[in-house]
Amino acid sequence: MSYKDQNTYDAIVIGTGISGGMAAMELCRKGLKTLVLERGRDIKHGDYPTANLDKWELPHQGRIPEEEQARDYKYLSRKSYIMEQGGINHFVKDSEHPYTEKKRFDWIRAYQTGGRSLVWGRQCYQLSDLDFTANAREGVGVDWPIRYKDLKPWYDYATRFVGVSGRAEGLAHLPDGPFQPPMELNCVEAHLRDRVKATLGGRVVTEGRVAHLTAYDPDVNLGTRGNCQYRNLCRRGCPYGGYYSSNSGPIPVAEATGNMTLVNGAAVREIIYDADKKRATGVRVKLTETGTETEYFTKGVIFLCASALNSAAILLASKSDTQPNGLGNDNDQVGRNVMDHHHSVGANGQLEGFEDKYYKGKKPNGFYIPRFVNLGDRDSKRDYLRGFGYQGGGSRRNWQRLVRELSVAPGPALKEALAEPGGWSIGMSGFGESLPNPNNRVTLNYDKLDADGLPTLIMDVAFGENETAMRKDMKTYAMEMLEAAGAKNISPFEQEVYPGYSIHEMGSARMGRDPKTSVLNAHNQVWNCQNLYVTDGAAMTSASCVNPSLTYLALTARAADHAVESLNRRDI
Repeated sequence: MSYKDQNTYDAIVIGTGISGGMAAMELCRKGLKTLVLERGRDIKHGDYPTANLDKWELPHQGRIPEEEQARDYKYLSRKSYIMEQGGINHFVKDSEHPYTEKKRFDWIRAYQTGGRSLVWGRQCYQLSDLDFTANAREGVGVDWPIRYKDLKPWYDYATRFVGVSGRAEGLAHLPDGPFQPPMELNCVEAHLRDRVKATLGGRVVTEGRVAHLTAYDPDVNLGTRGNCQYRNLCRRGCPYGGYYSSNSGPIPVAEATGNMTLVNGAAVREIIYDADKKRATGVRVKLTETGTETEYFTKGVIFLCASALNSAAILLASKSDTQPNGLGNDNDQVGRNVMDHHHSVGANGQLEGFEDKYYKGKKPNGFYIPRFVNLGDRDSKRDYLRGFGYQGGGSRRNWQRLVRELSVAPGPALKEALAEPGGWSIGMSGFGESLPNPNNRVTLNYDKLDADGLPTLIMDVAFGENETAMRKDMKTYAMEMLEAAGAKNISPFEQEVYPGYSIHEMGSARMGRDPKTSVLNAHNQVWNCQNLYVTDGAAMTSASCVNPSLTYLALTARAADHAVESLNRRDI
């Protein structure tokens, strides 16, 4: 048997994160011998060395020394809380994977089996037709080639498999799903819900919809997942499988089929394109441990799920005589229209009258307030496009307040005071939509290579006037809702934010209806290479204001179904 025959598969999946994990499972379940390529190291579910350590057991109490931050985490250290939670081993070093900023871009990356699914925020929401029709309705960007009805069954499929806990609210612009029981609001969060409902009509405070198991279900628990233990140490990796990751969910399922071959340390250089057949025939890969290059081949399909910016980079690097600007880039659309959500604007306050109440455990979730502006009626119309939602939570201050403030002298009084929790506080931060803009783009930099010898990216992305315009309301309405709840000492806040900070990069190879203005068709196929599917954030045509990962999962499952049916019909 020749080398090519030995290294030919029915399908190739590039990436193992949110989208790649789902692609691997779906293709393997449907009987395709599938090669899964991950540029980072292998991590098995449960192999999370800091997961069960107390903070004082971690080196430097979980903090990264400033000199190490300056040397290895130039960009990542901007997101300061990552430096302090003991999960830094799940993120890449910027020194090994640099990039160039024409404009500031806070790119947060995780290269390992599971990718960023080991460290994501786990909030799961569906887009609605308010989102799918917005571009066409407002003359922005290009129209989505699908509508909510096209994705609805796949949203439900992904919601069940992931195990999303939440409460049905019956809102057309925030569709419900087959949820697990919600993580109940605590007393001050429930108080905010009730007061907002009573005094500010049209606004809803509900439990966050999160990928955490709250009830046993044999179709979800899979033998690899148990219910959430309310530890709130999620970024370290969850050995209980309480939250969904590729490692605890789809990768073990794919492996159990016997159809998956996982190769780690495989940095994809480019996709091999056959111009005569208009097909992707394989990939060229740099094996990072040995530095050697190799090729893998497919007689079926390739799913590109490397994350929005890395998928764009691979397409741009996949040049040939017939595709000199990169694969799928005849129209100069690959790398353009990069979007991210903007946040870090809202308000905090203190609530009195709940001193006799507390909570049990450390709930890794809070409340969510869905969008209530620009819903299509006159009352919600504002002088900017789209809108925002809020994520927030309430809690009691703990014993650390006494150490910080030294308000009680050492002795019996201090010991007694340490046993008493502090006052209740509550806060919320808005998450706003950004508009697609063709000038927001990434390009390849062949003069600066990463540790694997791949060209790096040049970031030329910024938020625009529309995003700036809505931030005033994001702050004002947060204060208004806290006032409605009777909060005291309300403190508005607003930090300057930059794309990448929300870790929701989208749009760099968008779906559309016309190959002249988009990269992908309605089934996530590259227009001029229809056995190549892109189903991660790159595919997004608009951003909505909700966390996007559930949409990636639904798009991927839908695309995998289409791919296998098309292969069976010999359409691709």
